[in-house]
Amino acid sequence: MNFEWYLALRYFKGKRKGSRFLSFIKIMSITGVVIGSAGLLIALSIVHGFKSVINEKVLGFGPHIRISTYTSDPLFRADTLTSYLENNYSEIAKIQPIVNGQAMVQSANEVSGTYFKGVDRSGDVTDLRHYVNKGRYDLGTDSLGRPGIVIGAALARKLDAHVGSRLIAYTLKGLPSPLNSPDIQQFRVSGIYETGIDKFDDVFALVDRKYARRLFDIRGVQASSVEIRLKDPSKIKEVENKIFNHLPFPYYSETIYEQYSNIFAWVNLQEQTIPFVISVMIIVAAFNLIGTVLMMVLERTRDIGILKTMGARGKSVRYIFLLEGLFVAVTGLSIGTALSLLFYWVQHTYKLIPLSEQNYYMSYAPVEPHGLDFVIVIVVTLILCALASYLPARVASKTDPLKIIAYGR
Repeated sequence: MNFEWYLALRYFKGKRKGSRFLSFIKIMSITGVVIGSAGLLIALSIVHGFKSVINEKVLGFGPHIRISTYTSDPLFRADTLTSYLENNYSEIAKIQPIVNGQAMVQSANEVSGTYFKGVDRSGDVTDLRHYVNKGRYDLGTDSLGRPGIVIGAALARKLDAHVGSRLIAYTLKGLPSPLNSPDIQQFRVSGIYETGIDKFDDVFALVDRKYARRLFDIRGVQASSVEIRLKDPSKIKEVENKIFNHLPFPYYSETIYEQYSNIFAWVNLQEQTIPFVISVMIIVAAFNLIGTVLMMVLERTRDIGILKTMGARGKSVRYIFLLEGLFVAVTGLSIGTALSLLFYWVQHTYKLIPLSEQNYYMSYAPVEPHGLDFVIVIVVTLILCALASYLPARVASKTDPLKIIAYGR
């Protein structure tokens, strides 16, 4: 170990008598780096967790790509369109025509509007069945001939409906009259799903497509839209662009990012702004080192004079105090990184931070640390601390040893 590292370590430990105040200032500087680095890493892991959970829920609930028409008429030959897409786009994992529309639903005690979605009896192209937490995903008929319906938890609460409850759906085109009576269909609640996103849990009800056709008077092979799920979600925009360019008017396609743009925009806004706000803590903590290292220089003025008298160059003196500032930064970063990892383990294991599911779409704060975040925070903090330590270290290197010795007498 050369003498610069040896002296820097000795000064950093600060065991000399009468240096209690300096040690306190040093501890406060280390604490500032700890709070800044840990706060930023924790904030980044929570933001990434939010984004992953929301993306997982939205991508699991909605189709990756939806093909609809600009007009109010349904897709005329949905079967032909489905076959064409299946045969020409190998990226497609699942595809099926959908029949949907608005309807009134009545339970034994309540009435509410909802959005019916008619799909294959075996299920749609999404992962909705994974969110069914009461009953089961079953659109088949029971012993009484009533088809199954899967509804969201929020809608179930509105209707005071439970698994096995009878629901009656009403649809009507135009104004009611003796010659224009509503279409009516009974359903049995077979399952209740809950994603935590009210936009989904409150309005969507899934039924067998055959019964949706009856309710909305959509005949033959017509459909309201065609929904597509891809094998690789990262190719959603690329595949949608290709499909859009080959669709005849009045058909058009849109991605799930366009369908739920407000949700994705909300998540992206958090990811962009929160790290910027929290990073100010690191900048403040780093520049606190200017005062700390300057106090160290003032405390060691006699030592500096002796070192220079013995032949130490200004470069060596500057290096000593620059190292001392970096020791403060490394110590704070080590503790801050350890605290952020401890927070991740505790929150992931015990879920100590609850959230309002109505506002945040989840019941607890998710955490997802990224290795790149740790690298960036550590490197940037070390650079800032080095810059903050350079100014007082330069002051130390410019000190005149003759004046110091004369002052010391």
